[in-house]
Amino acid sequence: MHFDDRLATVLRHRAAGERAARTQFRQLLDLLGSRRHGRDESLLAAAWLRLAALGEALPSGERAAMIREPGLRFRNPELALHLAEDEPEVAAAALGVAQLTVEDWDALIPRLPIRARGFLRLRRDLPRPTQDLLERLGIRDRGLPRPDSEFASEEETLELAVEATPIPLSLRPIPANDLADDAPATAPAPAVAADDSEIGALVKRIEAYRKTRASRMAGEDDPRLPLGERAETTLSSAVTGFAFTTDGEGRIDWAEPRVAPMVVGALLAPATGRSQRLQPIVSQATELAGAPAIAGDWVVDAAPRFSEAGGRFLGYAGRFRRPAPPEFAVPPVDPAADRMRQLLHELKTPVNAIQGFAEVIQQQLFGPAPHEYRALAAAIAGDAARILAGFDELDRLAKLETGALVPQSGDADWSAIVSGLAGQLDEVLRPRGARFELAAAPGRMPVPLDANEAATLGWRLLATLTGAAGANEVIALTLEPAPAGIRLAVRLPGALAGADDVFAADGRAGGGAVSAGMFGAGFALRLARAEARAIGGDLTREGDTLVLVLPRLTAASRETSPVAADAAHG
Repeated sequence: MHFDDRLATVLRHRAAGERAARTQFRQLLDLLGSRRHGRDESLLAAAWLRLAALGEALPSGERAAMIREPGLRFRNPELALHLAEDEPEVAAAALGVAQLTVEDWDALIPRLPIRARGFLRLRRDLPRPTQDLLERLGIRDRGLPRPDSEFASEEETLELAVEATPIPLSLRPIPANDLADDAPATAPAPAVAADDSEIGALVKRIEAYRKTRASRMAGEDDPRLPLGERAETTLSSAVTGFAFTTDGEGRIDWAEPRVAPMVVGALLAPATGRSQRLQPIVSQATELAGAPAIAGDWVVDAAPRFSEAGGRFLGYAGRFRRPAPPEFAVPPVDPAADRMRQLLHELKTPVNAIQGFAEVIQQQLFGPAPHEYRALAAAIAGDAARILAGFDELDRLAKLETGALVPQSGDADWSAIVSGLAGQLDEVLRPRGARFELAAAPGRMPVPLDANEAATLGWRLLATLTGAAGANEVIALTLEPAPAGIRLAVRLPGALAGADDVFAADGRAGGGAVSAGMFGAGFALRLARAEARAIGGDLTREGDTLVLVLPRLTAASRETSPVAADAAHG
């Protein structure tokens, strides 16, 4: 495996001055943005900490300028999320230059701060599915709509004339055609009686003009007769979304001007009972009553606001959006899986902090430390990395089993991956006198998985069996085409063959370099089964044999898989 030590090289140098800080900030942007910085979680944690520390030392304008530099490789969604939580100009620069895949955008956008999502609507090069996602989330352009030039110029001219016209001491009638050039040809200004005042005549003509303009904007060919009704256009009943804020009690105190008269003062139901907990409101269904334009079902997303002095809770700020049509509706989230993901997120935060500070001590980033402390810090960082890896596996299993995650598609040679891993793990088994014995059909066996995803699945399965293998055991592997796809049959080691349910085996990892992971063989096999099922395959037990079946990638499936097609033609 090729080892990339560029990140470690950058972190070994301390940014002593302002120039060195700018240089190191630019280097970290380049390395973290390229997504090719290795798998050393401890090193990555130190890099994120260093990037945050340098960001506090450099002005936001300089950071935004470095992000916009043409040579920056910006393809890491985690970096985009990190910078999106920074100052507005830094967030705008990061979201303006990030070059991500559709899958990365789909995963990133719901995690972005609400204030940062609007920056994406300024881009015109986003993929069509990403634009559709922004539309479903109710994210609109930040710019004000350009008014119709004809009507805007006419009304502006007429209203400015009203404001600028002096009131003479001796009033005289105004000829009926004084404003003929300003009024549309289809609605001549009404004649004014000789005894009308100048102000009265002007008011009548302005009213006539406005009625005519309203009828033209509504698409009518002829102006309506003045029968007493109002001719101004009303707000369309198809309001699809609007921004709002509430006070500390959850009552709407501000909304976009077009809907403010209809919603200001209303109590935001999802905020009731949350003010004490100060929790964000995420995709909460609610209903508004009132004018037809805003009545009906809505979905609310909002975040709590706090005062800068003292951190007092001020209320919520967010957005109302209409529910997606049934054909675009997102499947309901399993509450248990959602709670599991939230719990894991809460657990990861302190572990990340512990790991980061341990790295700071071990690498002496902020000054020298005794060797004893550095050794303890290195052990703590290693334990934290293993804990985070376990959390990632739990999160992945929860998402796979609920359908929230689908492995990335592609074109991987399953035969080459299995044979390569078997040869690599044989070196681990050799000191025990054990070995893999592979019987594989000739030829390439493509599966609809990205090469990294396929290698991860193969490693998870074979490494679990390696960790369970006893002395002098022979693990037989049979790889062959099958009617349902590609079949890999594996003879179970004795430690697993005796388990009633191999997917619930609780055997923990031994002291070897390769094992099933921190949750044991049963969990690792259950995760491998979930990964296989997510792409239409399965992992089952048949007696003392474990059978993994993956779908075979065909010419027809390549055409329906854009990622696989790109890989095949690349």
